[in-house]
Amino acid sequence: MRRGREGRSPGGGDTAFAVSDTNLVRFRAAVAGALAQLESRRDEVNDLNVFPVADGDTGDNMALTLRAVLEELDRLQGSDEHRTIDEIGREEIVQSVARAALLGARGNSGVILSQLIRGAAEELVSRPGQLIDATLIGAALANAADRAYSSVREPAEGTILTVAREMAHRIVTDVAHSPENPRLGPTTEPRAQDVAIAAALESAVHAGQDSVKRGPELLAALRDAGVVDAGGYGLTIIFAGVVAALRGEDPPQLDHHAPARITHPHHSSSTYRFCTNFAVIGSDLSAARFIGPLEKLGDSVLVVGDSSTLKVHLHTDEPEHATALFADAGEVSHLDVADMHVQIAERDGRLDTLAPEASPAETDGAAGIRAEGEPTASARARCGAVAVVNGEGLREMFAELGVQTIDGGPTLNPSTYDLLAGIHEVPAEEVVLLTNSANVIMAAEHAARLSDKEVLVAPTTSQQAGLAAAVSLALDRSLEENGQAIQEALSRLRTAAVAPAARDDAQGRFSRGDAVGFVEDEVHAWGDARETLRAVLTALAEDVNGGGEPELISILSGEAAPVELGEVETMVNGGIELELRQGGQAAYWWLLSAE
Repeated sequence: MRRGREGRSPGGGDTAFAVSDTNLVRFRAAVAGALAQLESRRDEVNDLNVFPVADGDTGDNMALTLRAVLEELDRLQGSDEHRTIDEIGREEIVQSVARAALLGARGNSGVILSQLIRGAAEELVSRPGQLIDATLIGAALANAADRAYSSVREPAEGTILTVAREMAHRIVTDVAHSPENPRLGPTTEPRAQDVAIAAALESAVHAGQDSVKRGPELLAALRDAGVVDAGGYGLTIIFAGVVAALRGEDPPQLDHHAPARITHPHHSSSTYRFCTNFAVIGSDLSAARFIGPLEKLGDSVLVVGDSSTLKVHLHTDEPEHATALFADAGEVSHLDVADMHVQIAERDGRLDTLAPEASPAETDGAAGIRAEGEPTASARARCGAVAVVNGEGLREMFAELGVQTIDGGPTLNPSTYDLLAGIHEVPAEEVVLLTNSANVIMAAEHAARLSDKEVLVAPTTSQQAGLAAAVSLALDRSLEENGQAIQEALSRLRTAAVAPAARDDAQGRFSRGDAVGFVEDEVHAWGDARETLRAVLTALAEDVNGGGEPELISILSGEAAPVELGEVETMVNGGIELELRQGGQAAYWWLLSAE
């Protein structure tokens, strides 16, 4: 394959390739170009998202759908990048790509994008041997728009659906009014084919931009928020990325759109907490059979696919009831649960940090187009982490280490679906889940099996152990490498805790309310709070197995600790470094660790 020019595109990614041969790399480069351009404006698309819910994840969901397609192309290509499309078979490629998009889709926007891909694939596979040209692309995009419209129970104009339809109409109209026959024959050179396809798609991009700008005229939710449709805008970015890959140059210029200034649009879906997505693999599946029961559990219901694979999306407070509907129909997989309340709060927080309203000179139209200059997409790590936490101080400490948190409550006992929602919020496709309680491990392992992401459950049994594990993480390392680092960190750690007794001791050692001190989960001391803490600290400071005294003892004070941290500092000899913090945890007066 020949490069159109060296290096990377302005938005990052591997798009700077001229698509100039007939192997599978040529097709992959077009998809990679689309994904890279979307990644470059991913946060901008997220911040436009107000319909049907202002959860700020449209860019994420569309990018994940495209990434699933790219990974499937890599699987088909295998180790031989010179395999041609004919050697694999166009039908196998388009069917595999359509299924990958379906399984990888998340959220309304991702599912609709998967249906656009599926519709286009159906048209392409129906015309074996026909060279892809403007005529075929127009027909494929028209079929894609029809498929997407049919997947939505109540399609709304002004959205990605309208944009797709009007882009297809532009290509078909251009072909119909072309003074020359735009059809390409079998002797057409690959480069000439690239040029023809790029010209058709660039015309579609212009039509898409016009359609995006008209969106607020067609949909009140967009007009009220002063914003364009995020999904429609994302679709124009995708097509611009394909044009860039076909030409080996920068993409067609696209307007930037200011985010909504009304951050709490009132849509019915805001009453539900979880955006729930999953796949069902089985036989004789019927989407229509499940729509009614799902609508009793929530809204924004989408069920798409075929007799062997369905993709389900809905907003609900009861994800477990939604998956249970399919217990006898097939195997549930690719489960992804996002907490929309958290997403909305995070989106509002992002918008609060933006500059005040742009001046009239910097905007254009109802939605407000940003001034020239690429926005900087936030960096997305290879591997992220999330921890089950109780206590505001502990939450802040994990956040300082770049670890997102799940509120486990005083007993650190979140549900599987709380864990899935937490996994979803991590901006990486590989996630370390720090359980921080023995009670969480089983639910965490279940969530990891269900999740659409690669998840490593780090079975930390205390929050102080979770902090030590979090310190060892590096976001640019693989999941496996971070797992090894966690094991090494925990091997050098001893933990302890002091808590009020919840009940009288059966052996008569202490009564309810007395202090009980634990060292490595074994009861070590009890009685008065000060003396119990002192005994636990003395035990932690001892040389264990000839390894010498610890270099550092960390002490996290709970919300009801009866001794101030200043007094605690005097209980340890001066040769050991102390780290004293307010953890704010409910169940324990003090959480301690020694390294």
